[in-house]
Amino acid sequence: IGIADRGRITGYYEPLLAGSRVRDARFAVPLHRRPDDLLIVDLAGLYPELAGKRVRGRIVDSPQGKRVVPYFARAELDDTTLKGYELVWVDDAIEAFFLQIQGSGRVQFADGTQVRVGYADTNGHPYRSIGRILIERGELTFEQASMQGIQAWARANPARLAPLLNENPSYVFFRELPVGDPSAGPVGALNVPLTPGYSLAGDPGFVPLGAPVIIETEHPSTRAPLTRLALVQDTGGAIRGPIRFDFFWGFGRAAGEQAGRQRHDVSAWLLLPKGVAPEAALAAR
Repeated sequence: IGIADRGRITGYYEPLLAGSRVRDARFAVPLHRRPDDLLIVDLAGLYPELAGKRVRGRIVDSPQGKRVVPYFARAELDDTTLKGYELVWVDDAIEAFFLQIQGSGRVQFADGTQVRVGYADTNGHPYRSIGRILIERGELTFEQASMQGIQAWARANPARLAPLLNENPSYVFFRELPVGDPSAGPVGALNVPLTPGYSLAGDPGFVPLGAPVIIETEHPSTRAPLTRLALVQDTGGAIRGPIRFDFFWGFGRAAGEQAGRQRHDVSAWLLLPKGVAPEAALAAR
């Protein structure tokens, strides 16, 4: 069945960052583990109609006693609030920011060894696109606001980068994983390795994880038609809506070139067993 006429598809990939186990003059940007004071409140326990809805928060003392408040936004997360939760250190703030958007990546140390860092949790704040902010300010055009264009802006405006990044209150925490098979993709939300060119991130509120979907869009570099069967095996903080997908391109710089340029219209057809309604498939997820 067609789940909508047209929607939006972007791309993501598994980046490689240079890093260190210890902080020094070069490696001064931390990637953080999930902090112990981050709470997940499952609202379905109180309100069954909110099944699947979770909020993040922390406990604070107040004159009325202990209460749960929203977790720290990005601008509030610093060397004090996250002290002791540094996982590894990397050398580039904008690369670390895009790693959070991708959700997973690899870090290579000076001796050539690598580790994977995978999504562990989020601070619970909504994602806000810094590319859209730069467009609204007139600093980039829509065509320029690709990942590569935003990175170029960051290199040209280092003193303005931190305030821009803080415009996005969302923050991602990571966990360390072994690289395993270097030819395999990172593990997605379905808990299986992603396949370059055939794995999608989708919104599980509309498309069940594991569902096969036929997408019809265009190649980000050649603009040639791109039609294929792919599997929804992942999710993403910015992937919201019935026909909003992220296309996994693979590992490394070449994959990043494609992923950073993919911002296209897409048509999609969700494939379900004969006689199964989409609502039933979602209820069974």
